[in-house]
Order: sequence, then C-alpha cells, then structure tokens
Amino acid sequence: MPPVGPILKNYNWDATTFFEKLTAKNRLAQENGFVSHRVSGLEGFEECLHDMQECTAFIAISDIAQGYTELNNTPHTRRVKTVFFAMRHAIDDMTARQECMDIMREIFRQFMSVLIQEKVRVMKEHIYLDPRITFVEMPQFFFSGCACAHFQVATDVYTDLRYNFDEWTEDILYDKIFSPEYSDEFK
Repeated sequence: MPPVGPILKNYNWDATTFFEKLTAKNRLAQENGFVSHRVSGLEGFEECLHDMQECTAFIAISDIAQGYTELNNTPHTRRVKTVFFAMRHAIDDMTARQECMDIMREIFRQFMSVLIQEKVRVMKEHIYLDPRITFVEMPQFFFSGCACAHFQVATDVYTDLRYNFDEWTEDILYDKIFSPEYSDEFK
C-alpha cells in the first residue's frame, strides 16, 4: 500500500470524536445524563434505543457517512455525518416529551456555537463544512417513551482526480481504451 499523502490525510474530518468530546464537556448534556455512543447509521441508533436500560439520554454519532464525488472543474467529495439524540420520558406524557425536545434543541444550539468555530479551523485544512445544518425531530411514534431527533453535518473536500499512471497496472486512459486495438475487449 502506498504511503498516505497530504491529500488523503485531509480527506476526513473526525466528526465522531468531535461530537463525543462536545457531549462529554457540555454542561447541559451532563446535567441531563447524556452519554455518547458510536453507531453505524440509523440501524445502530435503533439498537442503542433498545439498550436504554443503562442511561436515560444519549447522543449517538454515526461512524459512517453518506456522500458523493462531484466530477466538475473543481472536483470535490462530500461526506454527510449524522448525529442522533434520544432522551427518555414517561410514555404518553406529551409535556415531558416537549421538555426533552427543548433540552435537545438547546444542546444542538450549544453544539453549533462550537461548530461555527470548528468550521474556521478545519477550513485551514481545506475541509469545508456546509453552513446549512438540518435538525430533524422524529415523530413521537418513532420510539414510545423516548424523544428523538437528529442533525446532519456535510463536509466538502476538494479531490485530486488527476490521472496517475503509478496507480494502475497499465496505462488505461480514454484514448487507449477506445482505440481499435482494445475495442473488442469491452463489448
């Protein structure tokens, strides 16, 4: 495996560790018993919900990302990280559910007060956080007796898509693939 160069080193912002630290250091989260968990997507979040015997509130940071690479004059790769909130309350108590949502909204706001500064820091490493961060409250029937929400943070990193012969076992540029000598191989 070739050594990781500077372009790969800057490829990913460690959102999982970032939000774990925020959860551990935030006063409101600590006062309300929030703990952090690493999960893999919505399935992992749902598994955490079923294990809520050990805690009454958690922030689950997905360690996977959705994304795409855009092929244009300035190619970049976008990764979207998801952070889930869950807070238990008495079943069918809509007032308690609303109080939980209010707490989670406020923790989200406080996280954003740090993220806006983190945005400037990671920009120096050519990682760009999308300023539009969605906060979605999940319906009350998603999980009985538990208020749930999530938000997503998208990052963009410019991607070096220059052809590098050393990455291939043979030269496969467009003009060679579609030359008469190779055209029969791809039918």
